[in-house]
Amino acid sequence: MPAKRRKFSPQFKAEAVPMVVQTGRTVAEVARDLGINSTTLGNWVNTWKDEHPEAQPEET
Repeated sequence: MPAKRRKFSPQFKAEAVPMVVQTGRTVAEVARDLGINSTTLGNWVNTWKDEHPEAQPEET
């Protein structure tokens, strides 16, 4: 029987994403520290980046 999927609160997500976006740490590092799957955190970060394009550095 497969394991139940974990649910994460919006507050948890809102605290996890800046740990990647603002600190420059990798998704894998932060995910490991938080005990979550790196793909899950990566999806949250990508969603945040899509919703906040103004926060992205411009490429030259």
